[in-house]
Amino acid sequence: MADFKLHDTESAPEGAKPLLEKSQKGFGMIPSLHAVMAESPQVLEAYQKLHQLVLDSSFDNDEKTVVWQTINVENACHYCVPAHTGIAKMMEVSDDIIEPLRNETPLPNEKLEALRDFTLAVMRKQGNVSEEDLDAFFKAGYGHRQVLDVILTLSQKTMSNYINHIAQTPVDEPFQKFAWSKNQ
Repeated sequence: MADFKLHDTESAPEGAKPLLEKSQKGFGMIPSLHAVMAESPQVLEAYQKLHQLVLDSSFDNDEKTVVWQTINVENACHYCVPAHTGIAKMMEVSDDIIEPLRNETPLPNEKLEALRDFTLAVMRKQGNVSEEDLDAFFKAGYGHRQVLDVILTLSQKTMSNYINHIAQTPVDEPFQKFAWSKNQ
């Protein structure tokens, strides 16, 4: 595999330095993912903007966690599953939601399960969802905006999951206690 550098504010390309400073300020550290992304200031900037847009989406913290972790688990991302486990705990998401997402077991309510099912349908069908997929999602109480917010979140997580696979991004120390591997 390629040996990707973990940049800091000293080694990063000029355009990435203020973005890494923003990461440091926001997270209290430079996440390894951001350190890898800093090689391309445009990638890091795009990821940071997408992350903020997802935070500002129509989903509450439980729903954001469902979409993020559904994508992370489906893509078997060794970095993002532990990171988003820690983030979910910081967002006060219940372990009754966190653990079923990590373990691919049923969620505690039908609405969140419908959100996971729809997210998986979008991923697995590459956006070519069926009328039945949409009807089930709408019947669960979601609307057109949430369809688009799933795709927004998928855009963000595709960047991070793929980069983590290729770069073999090391899991940050605060998230190592949430280490994860996909059930076979």
